[in-house]
This record gives sequence, structure tokens and C-alpha cells, in this order.
Amino acid sequence: MSRYYVYIMASDTRTIYTGITNDLHRRVLEYKHKIVPGFTERYHITHLVYFEEYPTAKQAIRREKQIKGWRRAKKKALIESMNPLWKDLSEGCAA
Repeated sequence: MSRYYVYIMASDTRTIYTGITNDLHRRVLEYKHKIVPGFTERYHITHLVYFEEYPTAKQAIRREKQIKGWRRAKKKALIESMNPLWKDLSEGCAA
């Protein structure tokens, strides 16, 4: 059974990026090793600070669009509801 994730990645300075994937571990490693070119590489976005799991891609895409439409303050509150210190939730995973 497939799983889909909506995630928020952040830099040390708390620049954030929201995305979706069907393999959260692989996607986080791509950011950490700067394999993903563009915005995330330029701003050194390497910390997984928030994620949600969905059973279908359609649900995950809908939620990603919703979050991307929010102002920064609302995104910050969402992150802090799960992760008040903005710790890298992927720490301890094999990198």
C-alpha cells in the first residue's frame, strides 16, 4: 500500500519549503546531500521540521496546496504544533 507525505523542510535560518513525496526518507536525503537543485539548494534547506501522511496522492496534493496558500505565520504555527523547537525530525536516520 502506498503512502504519501506532505512535508516541510527548513534551513538553519528557518527558510521553509513545502512539498509532497511517496518516499520521505529518500526525499530528505536528497535535500541533505543537495541533490535537489534550485530554491532548496540555494537556501540550504536540509532539516525536516514537519510532515503528515496520507493514503492517496490526491489527498496529499490537496493538503500541500492548502499549506502553500497560507501565510508564513500559519505555517510556523503548524510546524510548532508538532515540533516547537524546529528540531530536524530526520536526525538519527541513516544518511
